Amino acid sequence: MSRPLAVRARLTLVLTTLLLGLPLAVPPWSPARAAGTDAPSPASAAAAEYWSPQRMRAAEPAVATRAAAATGTARPGAGQGRETDLAADPVPPSHPFDGLPQVGTFFWTDGSNTGRFCGGTVVHSPNRDLVVTAGHCLRSPDPKRHLSFVPQYHDGLKPHGIYPVDRIYLDQRYYDLGTAAGARWDYAVVRLGARADGAEVEEVTGGFDLLPYPGYRHPEVRLIGYPGSSDTTHPKPLDCTSSTHRYTSTDQAAPGDFLEIACAGYIGGTSGGPFLVRDFTGYALIGVIGGYHTGGDFPDISYSSYFTLDTMALYLHAVRGDTPAGPRQAASSSD
Repeated sequence: MSRPLAVRARLTLVLTTLLLGLPLAVPPWSPARAAGTDAPSPASAAAAEYWSPQRMRAAEPAVATRAAAATGTARPGAGQGRETDLAADPVPPSHPFDGLPQVGTFFWTDGSNTGRFCGGTVVHSPNRDLVVTAGHCLRSPDPKRHLSFVPQYHDGLKPHGIYPVDRIYLDQRYYDLGTAAGARWDYAVVRLGARADGAEVEEVTGGFDLLPYPGYRHPEVRLIGYPGSSDTTHPKPLDCTSSTHRYTSTDQAAPGDFLEIACAGYIGGTSGGPFLVRDFTGYALIGVIGGYHTGGDFPDISYSSYFTLDTMALYLHAVRGDTPAGPRQAASSSD
């Protein structure tokens, strides 16, 4: 009988800490400090003031962060490289809903464009301030002012407030190799600033366990995504439940093994959305839309990089507040 997922997640975190020699002073299941006890930062106040409901509703979609241009419902050669041929099964539908408190989307402006893009998921952490998303969502060095996370955003609403992005942690190999060759490391851990009243995001929304080495086969996985379109066409996130399988890439430019899921309608912008499985604490996060071809070439098949010790190392660096990796001068031009 397998160990409960939440126990496995915490045991793996402890073992990872020991193996990597990264001291973790506060365990991730320690009591949260009282909300509102910290003074709000200038960034928190600025984010709350800038992102009015009117600005969020009017936000134009950012450049699609997964292959959204394709309109087909199955990738050519479906079944190649898979343990199971998903093309033989009907694709489960997705439906819009009001979202979950632990899952949200990002807003940003660069002065000439304002938009929302990608999903993120709050995960349990000692400081209650971490979100996991796809690496390709945040790999670009282009400036993004007022970059903020809005949990459970829907219909122009910010029911749990706005949290400015403090630091972004990506694996150095993902910066160096690019989104194709580095597809195995297409995830990011984001440290958020407190809300304007001083509350940390997990204190407000709760969080999910981050689970490395989850296995590839899961009969019921919940996939949530925020389409990168204006609120006129997609005012709510999408929800779908389906099974996952192992996909071994046949593209030599994007090698690796990935989680694969069939869910209809996950167009560009849904990158970073969570793959969630049930555990006794609620849900565990086992993947985010990304990885192979930054999430897939067609809207009905999505992928995730496989979470490993590398993922946990990134998480622990974020917990410690280490200096994040970044693009080198001779960065890959594969994007």
